[in-house]
Amino acid sequence: MNQLSPRQLAEWLADASRPQPLLLDVREAWEFEHCHLTDSLHIPMHVVPVRCEELSPERDIVVICHHGGRSMQVAMFLERRGYGAVHNLSGGVDAWATDVDPSLRRY
Repeated sequence: MNQLSPRQLAEWLADASRPQPLLLDVREAWEFEHCHLTDSLHIPMHVVPVRCEELSPERDIVVICHHGGRSMQVAMFLERRGYGAVHNLSGGVDAWATDVDPSLRRY
């Protein structure tokens, strides 16, 4: 599993020459409704085991949560299931709001 800083992810998303990753937000519904990165797929952490077949094992997946802990656990789970290009957003949406998009609501 790779660790991505918010700035590294922002650069990746802005780079039209690179295939875009799947942004997988594993927070609870209320957290996702409060704020999320544009075009994120919301699958709460506890549902990932039953819905992971919806994810392509060949596509880069960036797993996102509030601070990076839950997303790291999900990223490790996906790697054990054979997903090869899994990245954890270090610091989660909180760090994204601090380092990249201060307009994103924080909690």
